[in-house]
Amino acid sequence: MSTDFVIEAEPRQEQGSSASRRLRRAGKLPGILYGGHQEAAPITLDHNAIMLNLKNEAFYSHVLTVNLNGKAERAVLRDVQRHPFKPTLVHIDLLRVSADEAIRVHVPLHLLNEDICKGVKTGGGMINRQLTEVEIECLPGDLPEAIEVDVADLGVGESIHLSEVVLPAGVTVVALAHEGHDSAVVGVLMPRGEKALDEEGEEGTEGLGGEAV
Repeated sequence: MSTDFVIEAEPRQEQGSSASRRLRRAGKLPGILYGGHQEAAPITLDHNAIMLNLKNEAFYSHVLTVNLNGKAERAVLRDVQRHPFKPTLVHIDLLRVSADEAIRVHVPLHLLNEDICKGVKTGGGMINRQLTEVEIECLPGDLPEAIEVDVADLGVGESIHLSEVVLPAGVTVVALAHEGHDSAVVGVLMPRGEKALDEEGEEGTEGLGGEAV
């Protein structure tokens, strides 16, 4: 992984809604660090630093370094609670990870070669993206920033399903463990207007043909 995210955290002594509001007014973000066969640790982080990190797509699918009490712990982002109408964060959940234990994380799906997609470039179709992310399972060391989906050879009326996506070594798609969950990731459709025109054109041609007979 090309980016290393380091988060500075402090133990959170006071808990409860009133204490959390005081922290947020002071520019701090309350959170929790849990899992890893250890007790959950209430923590406080710098609100603006986390907001900045959240603008980076890779932050959501990386193993993060959390510096707490002089110790560096490895964790992944599990949940972020945002204010319902203000551009601020309310709470953050971080899950500890162990190098030898598999984790489940949602990672983004990146489309490759959209500009040379067969169904778009020569077929006149348009990309119809149905999934933007996917939940995967892997060891922390195998966690990818994103899963790439190549659409270069995709024709009009065709689609790529989860089972057809090429995955990095050691990575599996959680949904595929359940029958009937092989969802379409992306397809190429003919624009509605053009399809309607084609159908009208065919009907018109048939009508003219009938009159000629």
